[in-house]
Amino acid sequence: MKRRQFLISSAAFTVALAGALPAFAEWKPKRPVNAIVPYDAGGGTDSIARAIAASMSEALPVPVVVVNKPGASGVVGATAVANAKADGSTILITSGGSFVLNSVMKDLEVDPFDDFITIGQIGDLTTSLMVPVSSPFQTIDDLVKAAKAAPGSLRWAHTGRGSFHHVAGQGFLNSAELSAVDVAFKGGSATRAAVIGGQVDFGMIGIQQLSGFTDQLRPLALVSNERDMFSPDVPTFEELGLNVPLISSPIVVFAPKDTPDDVVAALQDAVKTAADSASFKELMSNGNNAPSYLSGADASQKLLQMQDDARAIVSKLN
Repeated sequence: MKRRQFLISSAAFTVALAGALPAFAEWKPKRPVNAIVPYDAGGGTDSIARAIAASMSEALPVPVVVVNKPGASGVVGATAVANAKADGSTILITSGGSFVLNSVMKDLEVDPFDDFITIGQIGDLTTSLMVPVSSPFQTIDDLVKAAKAAPGSLRWAHTGRGSFHHVAGQGFLNSAELSAVDVAFKGGSATRAAVIGGQVDFGMIGIQQLSGFTDQLRPLALVSNERDMFSPDVPTFEELGLNVPLISSPIVVFAPKDTPDDVVAALQDAVKTAADSASFKELMSNGNNAPSYLSGADASQKLLQMQDDARAIVSKLN
C-alpha cells in the first residue's frame, strides 16, 4: 500500500473509532505487553518510553514492559516489531522523527507508514539553536547578520549527519539563505559541551539539554510551533519571522500493521489515558520533558509532513 493511501485509510479508521467505540475497547491483553525501544537505556526516547509504559500499566490489566533493542539507528528494534505477532503483545516506542529521516535517507527494510499503525504521539524532543553565554550573538538577527557578512565563516554543531538536529539546523540555514560549516558530534551531551567550550559558534541541540546549564548556554530560538513549557522565554523561529521546517523528534507509539482493529483501538485508548494521567505528567516533568499527546491520525499527519519537509532539505545536503 502506498504511504499516502495508507495514511488516509489509517486516519479514516481512527476517526471512525472515535465515534463508534466506548472509552475502552473490548480487547483485554492476557499477558504483558512488550514495548520495544530501539535505543540504549538512559536516553531521551528511553526515559519517555518508560514513563508512558508505567502509566499504561495502570490503564491496562497487564504490565507494559520496556525492552531495549538498539542497533542501526533504531532500525533493528523497528524491524523486530514489524515482524512480531500482530496481536497487541508487542509495540514500538521510538523517535518518529529519526525513523522518518532514516526512511528518507536510506533504503530501509521497514517503513514507518507501510509497516506500522500509528497509535499516538506521547512527547516531542525539540531542537533549539544555542550559543555559549560568551557569544556576541544575543539574538538570531545578530547571528544571521554575521553569517551573511562572512558566508561560510561560522561553525555549527549537531549530533550527527542525518540526525534530526542536523536536518533541522540545515532547514534554518536554508530558510535564512545562509552558509556555515557543520561539525558533527556524537550525542547531545558532546554537542552541548562543544557549544559551551566555544569549539563552534552555535549548536542545534534539544531544548532539554538546557537543564542545568542555563549559566553556560543561551538559547536563541526553537524549531517548534509553540514555546517549551520549561523554557518559556525562548521564542520559536516562526515568531522571529523565519519559516524553518518543523523537523523534530516526536516520540511515537506504533503497532505492527496487521494488528486487529479492536486491539488498535484499545492500545490507542490506553496511550491516551496514560498520556492524560497525573503520573505520566509527573514523570515527564522530572526529566524536563513536556507531555505532547497527539492521536494516531494526527501523529501520522505530522510525520508525513515532516517526511516531505525532510526530503526537500536532505536533497540539498552535501
